[in-house]
Amino acid sequence: MRLFHFSEDPGIARFVPRPVRMPADRAPGMDWLNGPLVWAIEEEWQAMYLFPRDCPRILLRAKADTTDADRARYLPDGARWAVHVEAAWLERLAAAAIHRYELPPPLFESLDDAGMWVARETVEPLALETVTDLPAALAAQGAAVIAMDSLAPLREVWSTSLHASGIRLRNAQGWA
Repeated sequence: MRLFHFSEDPGIARFVPRPVRMPADRAPGMDWLNGPLVWAIEEEWQAMYLFPRDCPRILLRAKADTTDADRARYLPDGARWAVHVEAAWLERLAAAAIHRYELPPPLFESLDDAGMWVARETVEPLALETVTDLPAALAAQGAAVIAMDSLAPLREVWSTSLHASGIRLRNAQGWA
């Protein structure tokens, strides 16, 4: 298994645990996830972070129990991911570069949620790769990019049988 951290900063020598910028409501006993941690994502789930940091996006992916109706409605034929992005972000997505740091798995513990892992100690990266063609990198992950004027019509996807991830939605037009 490979773990990654994505950043717009190409010069990170060490990842020091830090609290999340926007604390989330957590299940009882899980408040520690808002505390100082280093976050990583499994290779299989990296499509969620092949974006400029502040780009609002909704990513959809089938789960084992996803219904045929949800697949047909939300996932383009042959796509592993449906990636919804505001049209206003497409130019920035095409022009951006992101830095993918590979991290040592033994230092991390799984959250058993969408490929997310955390470390409670400082982590030194194993390798660094700069990804300069984000649309091509998304396509290589089986992601179909779908441009929308607003992501707001997708509020309903969290009640479907799909895995839905919403990232940086505070930056989305009309989301609040």
